Amino acid sequence: MFRLSTVVVSTLALSCHAFVTPTSSSRVVVETTSRLWASTPEQGNKRPLVLLTFDLDDTLYPIASVINEANDAFVKAMKQYGFGADIQPTDIDDTTKQVRSELPPEEAAALSHTEARELAIRRRMEKVLLNRKLQETAEDWVTSVEDLSPVVVENAKQWTARAVSPSIVKAVMTAWEMERHHAAERNLYPEVQQVLREIKQEYPHVILGAVTDGKANPLLMTFTLAPYFDFCMSWEDDQKGRQQFFKELASSSSSAQLSWIYNAALEKGQEMATVQAAMKAAAAKNDNHDSTEEFAKGVWIHVGDDLAYDVGGSAACGAKTILCELANEYQQTARQRFDQLEQVNNNDDGDRKMPTWSTSPTPELEVRRKMNEAAKPLVDETINFIRELPDAISRILARVQDEEGTLAASGKSSSTTAKEQ
Repeated sequence: MFRLSTVVVSTLALSCHAFVTPTSSSRVVVETTSRLWASTPEQGNKRPLVLLTFDLDDTLYPIASVINEANDAFVKAMKQYGFGADIQPTDIDDTTKQVRSELPPEEAAALSHTEARELAIRRRMEKVLLNRKLQETAEDWVTSVEDLSPVVVENAKQWTARAVSPSIVKAVMTAWEMERHHAAERNLYPEVQQVLREIKQEYPHVILGAVTDGKANPLLMTFTLAPYFDFCMSWEDDQKGRQQFFKELASSSSSAQLSWIYNAALEKGQEMATVQAAMKAAAAKNDNHDSTEEFAKGVWIHVGDDLAYDVGGSAACGAKTILCELANEYQQTARQRFDQLEQVNNNDDGDRKMPTWSTSPTPELEVRRKMNEAAKPLVDETINFIRELPDAISRILARVQDEEGTLAASGKSSSTTAKEQ
């Protein structure tokens, strides 16, 4: 059981197991005494970096470029299965938005990205088949499609709903997902691999994980990210937790909890650390170790571009946070959605300026904007370039060590401080 962090997030925290997080802000680095998680002698951290998690989209690669290329694969797959008539790359995004807009806000928000896109693919297939069926019927009856009776049209709709094969819908979705991963590798920010190599060299025992609200998985990016990552946690892996979160998001402004996914990431990190420690101990023929205690004493840092989901959610569970507010050259587009909300609400051109890939309903974005504001004080470091990440990590670890020193000087342990909160 991890001790509760002293960071209290009024709008986000809810029964999160966390690392001990002291409260002082001064800086000092001292030598480490950790056995299994020891940093290099030059670093000398008593509380080493044991877990480093990343968001993926717009953090390690530009989501707009990736989605655009995946949408091209959608068109190719639709044509391959005979649904290529007048299909455009943006159709999958536009139809996904339409699907969400027709649902009650709570249901629309709870619909996963995969579920929404599969419904969109099915709808596009049904539309192609319906147009084809109506045209054939009109030609048989020597009339125009517009002159067909409502009964005939309704029967045609029922036929097309039955005619679309679920396996073909899945096949098109799989083609889209595969290309999404390939596109992510092609569009990976140039410094990412070098920075990950540096981090692995400096913190050889750190567990690297990904936390994402979509289906991207770095372990499937064989030529780029897979060698560096130990695990991936997707929101879609826990539909119960995800649906509860979006139910709260849709119904009660800014009180939705993200503890479920970050606690899962924390537990997965502990599991990976235990395996790593056991292998290390076995190699050294040393059974006298407690990887759980070592892991709990360490520092967890989460890196991402979203204030609410990345900063607020992870900080509520004890993580230190690094916000990727990257320079224009990185082509981040996710945060543009919040910049355009005011124009959307004023019936201006905000909808047209929204990123084409975004399918989030406006009410959901409104709540998330409030969550963004609540999360701003929880940012530990902000970087504008990926190459700044190692230095940002070092600064966080230095502050943590300084906090430990301050507590020690006052005669308190970090665990005592946590209990007093």
